[in-house]
Amino acid sequence: MIHTENLEYNTSRERIPMTEYGRNVLKMAEHLKEIPDRDKRSEQARAVVKTMELLNPAVRSQEDWEHKLWDHLYIIAGFDLDIDAPFPAPTKEEFETKPVTIPMKGTKIKATHYGRNIEKIIDLIAAEPEGEMKTAMILSLATYMRTQYLIWNKDSVADETIFNDIEKLSDHRIKVPEGLSLKGISQDANFSRPTLGVKNQSGKGKNFKYGKKSRKK
Repeated sequence: MIHTENLEYNTSRERIPMTEYGRNVLKMAEHLKEIPDRDKRSEQARAVVKTMELLNPAVRSQEDWEHKLWDHLYIIAGFDLDIDAPFPAPTKEEFETKPVTIPMKGTKIKATHYGRNIEKIIDLIAAEPEGEMKTAMILSLATYMRTQYLIWNKDSVADETIFNDIEKLSDHRIKVPEGLSLKGISQDANFSRPTLGVKNQSGKGKNFKYGKKSRKK
């Protein structure tokens, strides 16, 4: 009959600071603190670092890997280790510094299928004076927006839909000239969503496809 009252479970044990080295290395690091002689303690610390190198050989592929191993030993020991090491002892604050927060865009994208850059372009065009140059810019923008629309929505779209979207996204600062039409894209074009690295039955990856259907020979 097995007596379970003396069994030790991981849930009741001390948390391992670096799991890649296992609990035995944690016990070794804790044992180092109990060695009274500093020279002997430093000698044993070098042996522990060598053991850590054997347990985590992938660390050797990193730059300055020996320094990293000694830093790892200090981390495992809770930064409470008085030894003569080949590298300066790190501080706890060095490894607890919070990452710099990346600022996110605060404004919501009005039309996700066009993207945020379209809104920036529309703002630039809206600031242009009326004339042939602005009309040419509107036409180029509408042609691109139609391409994006066909990729993510349907097989065809009316010119009026694109022009209305431009006016709405510009908060009606842009007025599309009457009689403008899109002739740069064929109604028969198939703007399928990009396919990346899909393998066929032979195991070879298919080419990246974007744009019109391939012609049949």
